[in-house]
Amino acid sequence: MKSLPVTENSLVLRTDFSDESAWQRVRTAIEQPAGEFRAYVDFVSDPDFDGLTPEALASAHPPDSPHSFVFIIDRTALAEPDHPILVVDLFEQPGRTFRVIPAEAWSVENNLSLANMDFSEFAEAVDADGVFRGFPQT
Repeated sequence: MKSLPVTENSLVLRTDFSDESAWQRVRTAIEQPAGEFRAYVDFVSDPDFDGLTPEALASAHPPDSPHSFVFIIDRTALAEPDHPILVVDLFEQPGRTFRVIPAEAWSVENNLSLANMDFSEFAEAVDADGVFRGFPQT
């Protein structure tokens, strides 16, 4: 298995190559700023990762990688209307997952990258369908 690239920013890894236009829509949605915030990500679209599962991700994760999580654009993220992106924990509980809509990817990326929040805080704040859509406004 090819190793994941070590990048400066968080990884958005494409693992499904069935719909190029959906891939572009998801990319564009992730890149959209949310006020003064944005996701700092590097997109990886390499067919060598086609079909990569969260379970197999551990073997592709280099030990010297600074990444504690990775966003995966899989078939579900491309096919479902709200494009729920799979987020995979590589640090706290490797292999643990939840999904996030692209408009909230910045929140996950910013807070996990800076260790402001733990993976579990997002994973436990998902809706009934397992998708994080933001924290309730108080």
